[in-house]
Amino acid sequence: MKWNKFRLKTTTAAEEIVSSSLMELGIQGVEIEDKIPLTQADKEQMFVDILPQTEEDDGVAYITFYMEEEDDKEEMLGKVRAELEDISAFVDIGEASIEESQTEDVDWVNNWKQYFHQFTVDNVLIIPSWEDVKPEDEDKLIIHIDPGTAFGTGMHETTQLCIRQLKKYVEPGMRILDVGCGSGILGMLALKFGAGYSVGTDLDPCAIDATHENMAVNGIEKDQYEVMIGNIIDDREVQDRAGYEKYDIVAANILADVLVPLTPVIQAQLKSGGIYITSGIIEDKEETVVEAVKEAGMELLEVHHQGEWVSVTARKR
Repeated sequence: MKWNKFRLKTTTAAEEIVSSSLMELGIQGVEIEDKIPLTQADKEQMFVDILPQTEEDDGVAYITFYMEEEDDKEEMLGKVRAELEDISAFVDIGEASIEESQTEDVDWVNNWKQYFHQFTVDNVLIIPSWEDVKPEDEDKLIIHIDPGTAFGTGMHETTQLCIRQLKKYVEPGMRILDVGCGSGILGMLALKFGAGYSVGTDLDPCAIDATHENMAVNGIEKDQYEVMIGNIIDDREVQDRAGYEKYDIVAANILADVLVPLTPVIQAQLKSGGIYITSGIIEDKEETVVEAVKEAGMELLEVHHQGEWVSVTARKR
């Protein structure tokens, strides 16, 4: 099946109201392209430390939407143009031209699976549900993970750096806190390495379902972990719920710019002598995180590199 694709040229000032109006007309989803600079909040929720280069904002936005081939496109386009005329009475919508093309039927939800295949981190095999374990890998620690479209798979160097450090420091019965838990992979592996309990925090509500699903697939019971949504850096409710001086290990695989304000805060969650494992650090930010650890009064233990990425491990004195 083919889809009819429509690309509407408008203004950044009108993109939100136009998008909302399209969805009210029954269009189920839209894509927005613009050159509006990222806010600090946007940057803090991204899982990369090298942000994309963008051109200067020119005030132009493109809104793309799709219709099934058998749908009455002329009727819908008539409704869209009428809606645009109404909106233009109180906001500049620009030229509001609509380009039409066709695209092949695509499974947007599952198309990402072609890029995720099983891989190993030392003796750990991380494998998606749609692949089989090879006979030669049956003696490895096998982790099944389906990250969906929202979170990473563990393939990235930053996650692998964390996995190796967890494997080194986790001891039986330890309590683990994973800040920015995403799909739950670090907490899950900590439990597999022998930890007694794992707590995860994340800004994205999708982390709850992703973590529950992945834990269940790997045979981990709900009384072994919990996930909470919120920013532990400045949300007192999250800090209180996580608890103070309770964790043997805190792992944080997030941006260096987030690790800097996180580090002095996380001191309160760590037990005396607790281990702080960080990653997500591009090489240029290594010294920034090292200094943040030292300024928080922690003892620097190790710095590891993989590709252009860095992991810093420290101990609470």
